[in-house]
Amino acid sequence: MADKRDYYEVLGIEKGASDQDIKSAYRKLARTYHPDVNKADDAEAKFKEVKEAYDVLSDSQKRAQYDQYGHQDPNQGFGGFGGGDFGGGGFSDIFDMFFGGGGGRTRNPNAPQRGNDLQYTMTLEFKEAVFGKEMDINIPRTESCDTCHGSGAKPGTQPEVCSVCHGSGQEEVVQNTPFGRMVNRRACSNCGGSGKIIKEKCSTCSGSGHVKKQRKVHIRVPAGVDDGAQLRMTGEGDGGLRGGPAGDLYIVIRVKADEFFDREGDDIFCEVPLTFAQAALGDEIEIPTLTEKVKLKIPAGTQTGTYFRLKGKGVPRLRGTGQGDQHVKVVVVTPSKLSDEQKDLLRQFSGLSGEHTHEQDQSFFDKMKRAFRGD
Repeated sequence: MADKRDYYEVLGIEKGASDQDIKSAYRKLARTYHPDVNKADDAEAKFKEVKEAYDVLSDSQKRAQYDQYGHQDPNQGFGGFGGGDFGGGGFSDIFDMFFGGGGGRTRNPNAPQRGNDLQYTMTLEFKEAVFGKEMDINIPRTESCDTCHGSGAKPGTQPEVCSVCHGSGQEEVVQNTPFGRMVNRRACSNCGGSGKIIKEKCSTCSGSGHVKKQRKVHIRVPAGVDDGAQLRMTGEGDGGLRGGPAGDLYIVIRVKADEFFDREGDDIFCEVPLTFAQAALGDEIEIPTLTEKVKLKIPAGTQTGTYFRLKGKGVPRLRGTGQGDQHVKVVVVTPSKLSDEQKDLLRQFSGLSGEHTHEQDQSFFDKMKRAFRGD
C-alpha cells in the first residue's frame, strides 16, 4: 500500500481534526475536483481519492483502525482498506490441507445463495438534490431464468447428482508429504463445485440458471441529499441463486455544481454585487433564493465582504425538520468605465472627504520613482 497517500494529507487536515473539520474539508475538495466542474485529466482520480479518504475518516471505527494501522488493515490479511484475500481460498485452504476439511465447515453447493449487490451512480442538478426527485431508472441485473426456473437444465429434464463428489461439490486429494499423509479438499473437478451435472442445458441461459435483464426501478430521492450520499434499495440487486434472496441496489448521488449557489451542509452561500452608491447610501435589493426572490435591506456604509443571513432559506434538513439558512456576501464593484462628468463628481466627493486622488498625489509617486532610480 506504499503508493497510497495518507488520508489526512489527502483532505489537508491534521490527524486530530474534528468530525466537522473532516466534513468541511471533504465538501471543499469534492466541489473542486467534481468531474462535472473540473475538466482536468486527473480530476476524477483525485475526486475518488478524496471520497475514499472521507469514507474512512468520517467513520469513527474505520478512523480508529486507520490511525492505529494505517493502510495496513489487520482484519483483511495483507489487503488493507479495500483490500484482498489471502490467496485463492484464504485460511480455510490451509486448515483444509492440514486437518482434512476443517470439521464440518464444508459449504453446501446446493444451498441458497444471496445475489450480488449492485451500484448505480445518479447525477442530479443542484436544485433536484435540494428538493428531491422521483424517477424511473433501468438497471441491468441477473435474475433467475424463466425457462428452466433456475435449474440450468433443459425443460423436461433434471440435473443429475455428480458421480465423483456425490453431490457434495468437493473432492479429496490425498498427498504423501514428509509430515505424513495429507488430505486436501477442493472443488470437484467434474462438476466445478456445483454437485450436479447438467447433461442437457437450457437453451436460454446455457445452463447457468440465470440471465441478464433490464429491470425498471422507481427511485425516490429525498429532499436535502448531498453529493456522495448513498440510497439503499433492499432486494433490487442481482437475483439470488437456488432460491436465495436478491442483493441490494445502492444509488450513489452525484450533484452538479450551481452557477450561483454554493452549499455547506444545510446552508447555502451566494455573492451579489453592489455599486459604490448602494453600499455608501444603503438600498433595498432583490436576492434570488432557492424558491423565490426576496428583498434584502442594505444599510448605509456597508463594506464589501459583509455577510447577510436569510434565515430558513437554505436546504431542507435530510434528517429532522426545517431548513438551513442562506448567507449572502455583498461585493462592492468598482466601475471600470467612467464619463468625464462622473470623474469630476468623484473628485469633488474625494475633496469634500479630505481624501487625495491619484492625480493630486502624483508628486509622491514621482519621488518614489526617483528613489528607485537613485536620483
